[in-house]
Amino acid sequence: MTVALAPASHGLWRDTAIMAPATQPLQRQMEVDIAVVGAGFTGLSTALHLAEAGSVSVAVLEAHEIGFGASGRNAGMVNAGAWIEPDELPKRLGAEYGGRLLRVLGDGPDLVYALIARYRIACDAHQNGNLHCAIGQKGLANITERARQWARHGVAVQLLDATQTARLVGTTAYAGSLLDPRTGTIQPLSYVRGLAQAAIGLGAQVFTQSPLIEAQRVGGQWHLSTANGGMLKARQVVVATNTQQIQGADAWPQLQADLLRMPYFNVATQPLPAHLRERLLPQGRGAWDTAAVLSSFRMDARGRLVYGSVGAIGRQGPTGKDAHVQWVRRSMRQLFPDLHGVGIDYAWHGWIDATDNHLPRLHQPAPQVWALSGYNGRGIGPGTIFGRELARMLLGQIRPEELPLPISHAVKPIRFKAAKERFYLDASRLAHAVTRRV
Repeated sequence: MTVALAPASHGLWRDTAIMAPATQPLQRQMEVDIAVVGAGFTGLSTALHLAEAGSVSVAVLEAHEIGFGASGRNAGMVNAGAWIEPDELPKRLGAEYGGRLLRVLGDGPDLVYALIARYRIACDAHQNGNLHCAIGQKGLANITERARQWARHGVAVQLLDATQTARLVGTTAYAGSLLDPRTGTIQPLSYVRGLAQAAIGLGAQVFTQSPLIEAQRVGGQWHLSTANGGMLKARQVVVATNTQQIQGADAWPQLQADLLRMPYFNVATQPLPAHLRERLLPQGRGAWDTAAVLSSFRMDARGRLVYGSVGAIGRQGPTGKDAHVQWVRRSMRQLFPDLHGVGIDYAWHGWIDATDNHLPRLHQPAPQVWALSGYNGRGIGPGTIFGRELARMLLGQIRPEELPLPISHAVKPIRFKAAKERFYLDASRLAHAVTRRV
C-alpha cells in the first residue's frame, strides 16, 4: 500500500478528527478586550477560560486552520510534569517558581480530561496512564530515579519490572517501565477542534486564515493587522504561536530567538487484526522509551499503531527511501515480530519547540502582551493549563507574579540556532538510516 507521505498535513489525525467549527477570515475592523494569536492548545484554552468567565470579550487570530501546527500533528500523549526530572524544576527556577510549576504541570492532564468531559469533546480520550519504557540498565536507572523523585513529591507513580512491562506493552524488549496514572492519550486534532467549538459556544470569536502581519500600540490599545485586510483592536494580547506558524512577517519575531525547532514524525499502520490488538498495548496506554533519539508509540481508536520519533518525513536514507519510515519498519519488527508484513498507511511530521533549559517560557515582549512557548514536546497538558492560568491573570483573579513561570521581558537568543536546527534534521536522519536497534 502507498504510504501517505504528507508532512504538510496532519496525517492520520486529519482523516479521523471531528469536524472543525465553521470559521471565517477576519476582513473587517473590530474591537475586543483580549486578542489571542494562535488557535492551538494554549490559545484556545486561554480563549475558552476567558469566555467561561463571561466578563470580557475575546477573539482568536489564526494564520492557517485550527490546530494547524504542533497541536494537530503530535502523538496525542497527555503527559504530566516537564521533560526533565521533577527535582530539576526548583533547581533551575528556584523553590517558589519551581514548586509552583511542578504542581501546575502535574495538574495538566486532569484539566485536559475535565474539559473533554465538560464539553463532551469526542477525541478518543483515555486517562489510564502512559508508560516510560527503559532500554537496558541505564534506562532502568533513569526511570528508577524519576520514580523516587515523584514519590517524594507525593505522586503515586508505579515502577514496573520487565515482566510487568512486557504484559502491558507486548514486547520483552524493555528492562522495566514507569507508569504515571495521571496521564493518557487523545486524538489531538479532535481535542483542539473541540476546544475551539467550546470557546465559540461561549461567545469567543475565532478567525482562521488570518495571519498577523503588524501590531501597533495606539494609546492603550493594540491594533493587530492581518494579511487579508482585517484589524483587531484589543487592550491585551496573548501570543500563543509556535515556529511552525511564525513565518515571514510577524509582530514579535524576537519570540523565535530562544526556541529550537526540532522535527518529530509519526507513522500509522493499517488497522491491526484483533489478535494483535489484544497483545500490543492491550490496555490502550501510550508509551515512549529512554533512548537518546526516543521512540513513542500508541494505538488509535481503530487499532492502528502510531509510532514516532525525532525527524522530518521526506529525509532520504542510503536506499533513496524515507529513512525514518524505513527505520520504523525495522523497529516495529524488532519490538513486535508479529507486525511483519503489516502496512503503513500514514506518515507525517510536526515540530517541537525546545528551549535551552528544557522549560517553557513566559515572555512579556511589550506592554500588555503575553507570550507562552517552548513546551519541549509536552504541549497538550501544559498548553491547556497555562492557558487557564493566563486567563485567570487577565481576569484579575491572580497577579502576574503568581503565574507558574517567571516573566521575562527580554528574549535571550540561542547561539548558533540555525546550525543546531540543521543538526537535528541531519542527525536524526543519519541515526535512523544506520540504526537497527530501537
